[in-house]
Amino acid sequence: MGLQFQFKTFHELSTSEFHDIIALRIKVFVVEQNCPYLELDGKDKKCYHVICRTGVGDIVATARIVPPGLSYKEASIGRVVMTEALRGNGNGHELMKQCLAFSKAEFGAVAIRISAQKHLESFYMAHQFFSTGKEYLEDGIPHVEMLFNPNLN
Repeated sequence: MGLQFQFKTFHELSTSEFHDIIALRIKVFVVEQNCPYLELDGKDKKCYHVICRTGVGDIVATARIVPPGLSYKEASIGRVVMTEALRGNGNGHELMKQCLAFSKAEFGAVAIRISAQKHLESFYMAHQFFSTGKEYLEDGIPHVEMLFNPNLN
């Protein structure tokens, strides 16, 4: 399946695109993972949004790229989500490659800090993110703080 990636600021998103992004995030994070949390945290307005579509135009994956100074002093990638049908066949790795390439183009070779679900630690390690040693519960789900250091790549 050919995936198409776009990167947009909040203000460049159509209302339909933002609706579909939020719907996908709620479907996976709130319903599928049974984790009620405050989805709209105010950061979306200041972030870049990755839209991943199938050939027919449906949004099947998304992430948000957070500028330095908003969540952490470093840039960040968060709200990484993909439909269940696309998981397990390399599409998530392609999404992360796209996010990292965009971050480098937009911010330069900067460090990127993430809050990763603990069970996905090895997935992020494949993209050169390494644990800072900080583990915690976020919305009842085990998380680990991870850091990408561009000087190690």
